Amino acid sequence: MTEMVEQKELKVIVFQLVDKEYAISVDVVQSIEKLLSITRVPKTPSYVRGVLNLRGVVTPIVDLRERFGLEVKEMDENTRIIIVTLKEYEVGLIVDAANDVLDISIESIEPQPEVVGSVESDFILGVSKVGKRLLVMLNLTKVLEPVKRSLSDEI
Repeated sequence: MTEMVEQKELKVIVFQLVDKEYAISVDVVQSIEKLLSITRVPKTPSYVRGVLNLRGVVTPIVDLRERFGLEVKEMDENTRIIIVTLKEYEVGLIVDAANDVLDISIESIEPQPEVVGSVESDFILGVSKVGKRLLVMLNLTKVLEPVKRSLSDEI
């Protein structure tokens, strides 16, 4: 009976970019780090801020604001780097703030509303209403696919 309940809910990390809240499954999140020293890598897309050595693993770092075509801002004490693992690679995502860990009902996830001209729309799985909050569910595979390609081209 417990397995049925678990399948109906998804545990997510909620983070902020500008004035929107986004969510990704905790299954892919390795850690959430405060601002760390990032080393720039030449010939990578502008949204790839560089790499950092995190506990002996060299991890590429992506600025999600820049990836989504949003206004880039200076990092501050609220800035976090969410380390995610997808299949065989690990990537850090720079976000404005990491807010919560929530359980959301899978049934509450709706398809993304059609928004013409939204740069980030290709990266969205759907949206979920949690109380008065609207969470944008990210498709990390699409967000990170060019990062994986550009880094393998450099190696």
